[in-house]
Amino acid sequence: MDRPIDAGAGAATPAMRMPGLWPDSARAIYFGPAMKIQVADITEAPKELSYAEDVGDLNARLERGVRDYRVTVPIQVDLSHYRSGEDLIFDGTMRASVQGVCARCLDEYGFDVDRGFRFVLAPRTTLGADERELSADDLAFSFYEGKEIDLTPFVHEQLILALPTRPLCAEDCRGLCARCGANLNAGACGCPNTEIPRLGAALAGARAASRRREKL
Repeated sequence: MDRPIDAGAGAATPAMRMPGLWPDSARAIYFGPAMKIQVADITEAPKELSYAEDVGDLNARLERGVRDYRVTVPIQVDLSHYRSGEDLIFDGTMRASVQGVCARCLDEYGFDVDRGFRFVLAPRTTLGADERELSADDLAFSFYEGKEIDLTPFVHEQLILALPTRPLCAEDCRGLCARCGANLNAGACGCPNTEIPRLGAALAGARAASRRREKL
């Protein structure tokens, strides 16, 4: 089973270190396909954990959607975990580099995500069915079953929540010419500056966008 390595117990190899991200303190540092924590290892005393979350499954999930975003590097996660009674509390931050496709000009652009998160997990067997349905709407509250916690789905969900609703390379992006499909951020395209009816402009813009997507 994948387990974290206690950096305070001995010197970590260079491949396990994340230079510049975390100080050399007593915390767990982990690299692997999934981060799973034994419930029995979560105590009332907070423990710190730093690791790199693989993004293969996350990008596959994004590909099944509108395909506006792709995470380009593993997600750097820095968190602490502890328990309060039967509840398990996770506090931390995540950092990742993301590539998006602008909704106006269709050019690719990059940006960084730096997001704090906090979620609480309660054992599913401690609540009645009605209470579970009510609490499921709370994004900071969820449930766990079994003897281990898989952090991957929670980290992926938090990153998706951090993505902009509409991808834009810049707030003032000028988009595409509704006639020829040229990227107007690069300058005027030379098309006649005549008014295009709203519906006609929308159809022309859709055709231009389709042609540009075929070239990408």
